Amino acid sequence: MMNRRFRSLAVLLFTLLSVAAVVPAATAQPAPMIPELTGIRVGRHATFDRIVLDLRGGRPEFFVHQVPQLIADGSGLPVSVPGNYFLEVRMAPAAAHDLDGNMTYTGSRNFPTPSLTNVRGVAITGDYEGYLTVGLGSANDRWHRVFLLDAPTRVVIDVGH
Repeated sequence: MMNRRFRSLAVLLFTLLSVAAVVPAATAQPAPMIPELTGIRVGRHATFDRIVLDLRGGRPEFFVHQVPQLIADGSGLPVSVPGNYFLEVRMAPAAAHDLDGNMTYTGSRNFPTPSLTNVRGVAITGDYEGYLTVGLGSANDRWHRVFLLDAPTRVVIDVGH
């Protein structure tokens, strides 16, 4: 009788310890990393201009809008970028800095693109509260497409000539 009670108690104790060991491991996973901008590349192709936003981390969602003018997130002030037509690409979650506030993208935040046919300039117009916004100025109102690539993560913006 005592041996049976001891054995039942040992099984119960082993079960409780096993559950206690597994539950914290399942709930103590790190928060997902916010994708961080590390580079902006531009290139001219036969029928379109391409802007590539290099990211470290996961995949952000993105929202694309043609806008009459590029506006800085937070301040609401206009952002001067060469061109007659403007495209805004907003990514979330995403940032151009890490969680400690260190810049992960150290290149120019507003630059002309003389090597491209239609796109005249690129600017980071926002890096605020998990939203990263990049604006493009183009000479002509043409088609555009935006898509994600993996390994490494990239947001690709194509603008027709």
